[in-house]
Amino acid sequence: MNRCAWVPLDDPLYVSYHDDEWGVPERDERKLFELLNLEGAQAGLSWSTILHKREGYRKAFAGWDLAAVARFDQRDVERLVGDSGIVRHRGKIEAVIGNARTVLALDAPLPELLWSFVDGEPRVNEWQTVAEIPSETAESKTMSKELKRLGFRFTGPTTCYAFMQSAGLVDDHVVDCFRRTAGR
Repeated sequence: MNRCAWVPLDDPLYVSYHDDEWGVPERDERKLFELLNLEGAQAGLSWSTILHKREGYRKAFAGWDLAAVARFDQRDVERLVGDSGIVRHRGKIEAVIGNARTVLALDAPLPELLWSFVDGEPRVNEWQTVAEIPSETAESKTMSKELKRLGFRFTGPTTCYAFMQSAGLVDDHVVDCFRRTAGR
């Protein structure tokens, strides 16, 4: 069975993530919020680090309940800075809380906003090798600019493209990967 070359086959959690989640179109608000913030947490780190702390993030951020996270205060920030189950970066922790508040203030639902950057339909790319996959695209740059304008943090163009891949807004499985859309 062929997989994308970036998958470390000796890590069952990573293999499962690739095989069951990455590139699968997601439209649930809570799950999109989780993926957007996990990709932001990854900035400067490996995805493996974040993936292995994912359950810690779910626990730390109230199962990604937007209203609950938006109510977090400075005491919660201090508590989370000491939580070894997540990346203890004050700026990234504060960004998650601010991002929750931003989502609750949006004029449109988060899924509608995020999917608007691909006109509501997943983009299926034709990459032969992992080396061909870009780290950002015109769409991720546009998404980043708009999210920042709205008040989101840790949403640069590369983070936005990684989010688009993880949430299935784009399908970047290489053409011979068994998970590629055409092969599903």
